[in-house]
Amino acid sequence: MNKIVLSALTALALSSTAASALTLYTDEATGQVFTTAGEGRVKMGDFIDASTVAKQNKAQDTTIAKIEKESKSTPIFSKTSKIKFSGQHYLGFVSKNNTNGAGDTNNFEMRRNYIQVKAYLFDDPKSYMRVTLDETTGNGDNTLRLKYAYLYLNDVLPFTGVELGQVHRPWLDYEEHQGWFHRAVDKTFTESKESADLTNSADMGVNFKTKTPYFTSELGLFNGEGYHNADNGQGLSAEWRLTAAMLGNGNKKRHAKKSTYADASFWGQYNVNNASNDNKTYSIYGFHTVYNTPSFLISAQYNIANNDNKILTSTKRVHHNGQGFSLNGDYRFGNDLAFDIFARYDNWTAKDTIGTQQSYKITHALYGIGWEQNKNLTWYLNGKYYNPKDGKDFSATTKDSFNSAMLTAEVNW
Repeated sequence: MNKIVLSALTALALSSTAASALTLYTDEATGQVFTTAGEGRVKMGDFIDASTVAKQNKAQDTTIAKIEKESKSTPIFSKTSKIKFSGQHYLGFVSKNNTNGAGDTNNFEMRRNYIQVKAYLFDDPKSYMRVTLDETTGNGDNTLRLKYAYLYLNDVLPFTGVELGQVHRPWLDYEEHQGWFHRAVDKTFTESKESADLTNSADMGVNFKTKTPYFTSELGLFNGEGYHNADNGQGLSAEWRLTAAMLGNGNKKRHAKKSTYADASFWGQYNVNNASNDNKTYSIYGFHTVYNTPSFLISAQYNIANNDNKILTSTKRVHHNGQGFSLNGDYRFGNDLAFDIFARYDNWTAKDTIGTQQSYKITHALYGIGWEQNKNLTWYLNGKYYNPKDGKDFSATTKDSFNSAMLTAEVNW
């Protein structure tokens, strides 16, 4: 408290000295007041006008409040010049009607909890070390994983930075941040278990990220199994994203409700000796377009996956071998475009790799409304529809067809 009082008195003294003072004199015989000295005039003193006093008081109050706030804060010690914490959480409730006779379910969910730390190591504010922890919940089991742990170095090549460590794979991060803004409700078409389910978002490797006004790209080399699976060290995965930014703002930071952009992308993976695919070759090719304005978005994509695995058993069938498309759109309205009506339709045709190599089709649809209450909290109310051929798929984890209603809170800090 002594430090606060002393600082406040110092601020007051400095402000008083700097203020413009007015000296007044009075003639005691007549009572007149003058601004200059003269015969028979007696000095009354120095005076400051009321507006100046008000400004001084405001500045003094601000200084005191800042000192008090700093005195109550808890210091964080780091060897870096700046450290930044953030978090993201998807909390929800799902009521599911399983249409194939498996019975209805009702569950509260913590779909995801991300905790992120960035340490800025250099004078360049765009270079940093990032660590992201990812807690996934399901079936009563909370699993904590290290999702990202990489060093990002800005401008190692013209218009190009690089991630090194456990990094972003080239496609999914782009799809989430440019074409599908409702990750709290479901993953993207490419990643969702009820859709193509082709790959995940992070892996050990190196990723070169280029941004120019009309062209952006990511080119990388990775272990290939993804951060969910163990590596076998026998092969690597070459992965890429090539994007034409047709409106010339590919090098700008975009915001769904503030930016207008039109992109066309070609992306893919060529994954050799993947341990999660019994050491066979696995390739993916995708084509994606998106047009966004502050009030609406429309996006479409088409993916093809080729799985060389011919020795899968009947209990380990996968639908990573096939092709399909997805369409999604948003319409935003209200004050500050706080409301968002959205819908997505996925269609994936998978080819079994066993026996008659029959094909089956997955239909997956999402629809609902979002409300951005403030920059930290968004609410979703939506429906979801999933229907594989004959009401069951033949993937490694067979699912029944279902309809569901979902309530979700997306929290960011």
